[in-house]
Amino acid sequence: MADELKRGLEGVLVAESDLSYVDGEVGKLVYRGYDIEDLARGASYEEVLYLLWHGSLPTAAELDSFAADLAAEREVNDDVIETVRALADADERPMAALRTATSMLSAYDPDGESDDGESALRQGRRITAKIPTVLAAFERVRQGEEPVAPDPDLSHAGNFLYMLTGTEPDAVSEETFDMALTLHADHGLNASTFTAMVIGSTMADVYSGVTGGIGALSGPLHGGANQDVMEVLHEIDASSKDPVQWVKDVRADGGRIPGFGHRVYKVKDPRAKILEEKLRDLSESSGDTKWLDYTTAIEEYLTDQGLVEKGIAPNVDFYSGSVYDSLGIPVDMYTPIFAMSRVGGWIAHVAEYQEDNRLIRPRARYTGPEDAEFIPLDER
Repeated sequence: MADELKRGLEGVLVAESDLSYVDGEVGKLVYRGYDIEDLARGASYEEVLYLLWHGSLPTAAELDSFAADLAAEREVNDDVIETVRALADADERPMAALRTATSMLSAYDPDGESDDGESALRQGRRITAKIPTVLAAFERVRQGEEPVAPDPDLSHAGNFLYMLTGTEPDAVSEETFDMALTLHADHGLNASTFTAMVIGSTMADVYSGVTGGIGALSGPLHGGANQDVMEVLHEIDASSKDPVQWVKDVRADGGRIPGFGHRVYKVKDPRAKILEEKLRDLSESSGDTKWLDYTTAIEEYLTDQGLVEKGIAPNVDFYSGSVYDSLGIPVDMYTPIFAMSRVGGWIAHVAEYQEDNRLIRPRARYTGPEDAEFIPLDER
């Protein structure tokens, strides 16, 4: 059994963690013992960051201090902004631009290559604060607009929407986006978190771990499903076809429906339930229920077809794309926003693992040739 091959490390335990737990059989997600529904509905993203990084929910005074320290780190060096401009002008992909800019941020970090726990969290705080500034600046430049400076008086969620649009968001939009950030903050040892942790196990700096996490998240098998869902919804809308008929046609051709199925969840993703409610709130607030109508019709049809009974249920991406679209966020910015949220979890896992660090070094089963005879170059 010791040499049993576990492709993709599926089911292999590699660490112990106090941070988050996913029960895919019943559809439950907890951060440090707190149910995700309670946190999403009752806590801000700043509170969730504090919980993940420090082990408990903050008091009012601790939250005020923590949020102020986070907001004070939002400014980004002009050299980084100029690089972001160049990447936008070169039509770089948003995730690739974010990866490059995040790596560059380390050049301006006063902690340098310090690797103790406290400096790692300080670096993590700076990265978390600056990523929204980088992303908003990139999108503004792509649209021919000047970047908007961060506002330290706004929340983490509200400030991003403000920098993106140049207008302070209304309460519903800010609350919805804050909730989305909380829902994506951590999710066990997914591919990007494990990547960041592997890098952290070498005692590399936090910037290296986060940059690696961004690279892993950019792959279509990890991030990007909500973008796929939104593109499907736009395709349905453009065709004027009934959404259920569209799904029938795709399935008849052997295609799959993005936003359904998950590596861990065998029932409806608890995060999807919450975002479905927020999509309903946004739709009712705007008077435009198109995306809600489409997604609801598709989910009801596939449920009736028995997919959920087979363990293929709606995941968080099935509704998050529609929520982001309702907030005016471009489709190809969805995965970068995922990174903007998940960076909190990456940093928490790296810091936790390094407290009792062991270099992560798995083995591979060799399947190549044996006893190959070496032939000198002049005889080949």
